[in-house]
Amino acid sequence: QVQLVESGGGLVQPGGSLRLSCAASGRTLRSYTMAWFRLAPGKERALVAAISDRGGSTNYADSVKGRFTISRDNAKNTVYLQMNSLKPEDTAVYYCAAVYVYGSNLSPPKDDRGYDYWGQGTQVTVSS
Repeated sequence: QVQLVESGGGLVQPGGSLRLSCAASGRTLRSYTMAWFRLAPGKERALVAAISDRGGSTNYADSVKGRFTISRDNAKNTVYLQMNSLKPEDTAVYYCAAVYVYGSNLSPPKDDRGYDYWGQGTQVTVSS
């Protein structure tokens, strides 16, 4: 079992930045593809960014390309989401997710059904 705990959310003004962290316990993340999803009011949960087990493959939602960066530190068992140039439409609960993989640097799933483990979420609010 993998336990995931997100942190780093909060209130930020438009144009500002936040860095989310997802700390894992229970298992090393070295063999897990990791992702960030978000759930906004009135919308379905959607992929924000995902990264393969060794970081060699990533996927981003079109709406965040060029603004958000996903990264991971397997030695620290942590995944990050650097969010820059934040917009009000980025307001959502952000969830960290993980899935065990049997190959290296496979393209990360874009659908939330491709992930088995989830954190409790962290709120990000972008507002002036």
